[in-house]
Amino acid sequence: MALALATAAGPGQGDERAMRKSLILPGEVFAVAGRTAFLFTPATDAEAPAEPKPWILYAPTLAAYPDAAERWMHEQFTKAGVAVAGIDTGESYGSPAGVAAAEALHAELVRRGYSKQPALLGRSRGGLWASAWAIAHPELTAGLGGIYPVYDWRTYPGLEKAAPAYGLPPADLAARAADLCPIERIAVAAKAGVPVCIIHGDDDKVVPLEPNSLRLEQTYEAAGKGDLVNLIVAKGQGHNFWEGFFRCQELVDFLIARAKAGR
Repeated sequence: MALALATAAGPGQGDERAMRKSLILPGEVFAVAGRTAFLFTPATDAEAPAEPKPWILYAPTLAAYPDAAERWMHEQFTKAGVAVAGIDTGESYGSPAGVAAAEALHAELVRRGYSKQPALLGRSRGGLWASAWAIAHPELTAGLGGIYPVYDWRTYPGLEKAAPAYGLPPADLAARAADLCPIERIAVAAKAGVPVCIIHGDDDKVVPLEPNSLRLEQTYEAAGKGDLVNLIVAKGQGHNFWEGFFRCQELVDFLIARAKAGR
């Protein structure tokens, strides 16, 4: 496992700080808006193509993610000439603050010559990050992918844990679910025509299929956009490290195709 190192100063900081993150593939670690960001860089990036370079916005970018279980998947992306990037927003659970940090990363990637329309990949609670972006910026979303993703923070991590990320007491967050919970607003992405590909187990006790991925599919269908969703149900699988989640060729092909279409 390679260790990438970058030094940068965060906003309002007079001193430089070293930002360390272990990467599962060759790439770069750097600071954006005072937060740690990463980029898996395909060899083709050095060729400086005339058109914007395709990329995938990944979540959740935390100290441990992306992890070794995802190595094969990210290798397929970079071999296909698609970069992968993410920014560590802590346990932001799709909050406006997390979206703002992703906006800063997006601006930095566009400055570097990457596409304005990345594809999105959210694993587990990263689904909250990814769907929140797709809702806030459907015009900047080439596609939405997920590995047993969370779209409803009432199912995971629950109101008590999600509320601090939104700066609200749990009762107030519950009262504002229609405005702040991604699954309640995913129709915005549906009506904008954002295509989706998800793999989710039907025995997932941590992130239940029905109120998350299945409800997203149902919302798309209600909006007349059901043909834009490919929900792959992994029979008998829960919230685990089953290899099929991370070697799902349909999901990989979808994300590569959508990232390239975003150019």
